[in-house]
Amino acid sequence: MRKIAPSILSAYPLNLEDQISRIEKETEILHIDIMDGHFVPNLTFGPHFIKALKKRFDSLLLDVHLMVYRPETIMEWYLEAGADWVSFHIEANPHHHRYLMKIKESGAKAGLALNPTTSLCLLEPALPYVDFVLLLTVNPGFGGQKFIPEGLEKISRLKEMREKGGYDFLIEVDGGIKSSNIKEIFSAGTDIAVAGSAVFHGDPLKNLLELKEAAL
Repeated sequence: MRKIAPSILSAYPLNLEDQISRIEKETEILHIDIMDGHFVPNLTFGPHFIKALKKRFDSLLLDVHLMVYRPETIMEWYLEAGADWVSFHIEANPHHHRYLMKIKESGAKAGLALNPTTSLCLLEPALPYVDFVLLLTVNPGFGGQKFIPEGLEKISRLKEMREKGGYDFLIEVDGGIKSSNIKEIFSAGTDIAVAGSAVFHGDPLKNLLELKEAAL
């Protein structure tokens, strides 16, 4: 499975509907970063925005990444709004099993996200319960950052953990992905590559097709 999930964090907000419309037939997953201004130094989208996206782009899976402290306090809002996939940070809540199960019970796919220097050892006990793992390969908060090269080894190690444990979770990677490194990132074990500025800075359709070509 090699899929590209465009991240709307890098889209131009006053032209968002048109930009997503241009790539709607070329992708299955839309990545949405939810930021609280505390866990990361930025603020983004509320649940009403997710509800509007779901109504307008019902053919796309909405991959909602909660980059917030105490994600359990707002998780239900986003599930009710129509999120298809929900991930929260392993660093932000100690009750991983409880809230992974809550997401699954809603019918959505459940994921855990890790910052670049967070050890995979912390993730290991939760691997039987996740549908996907989101590895950040930049420091979270802003788009357009450079890929942290040590992320490749982390992707490979997570793939090994999946194989040794006989798990079937997907590996999603977000941060600094572009046409010059996307093939290497997929080769390391990534299933879903999140791309923001590489898609939305310029012509979104042209950029997405170029990323797909580079990933082959």
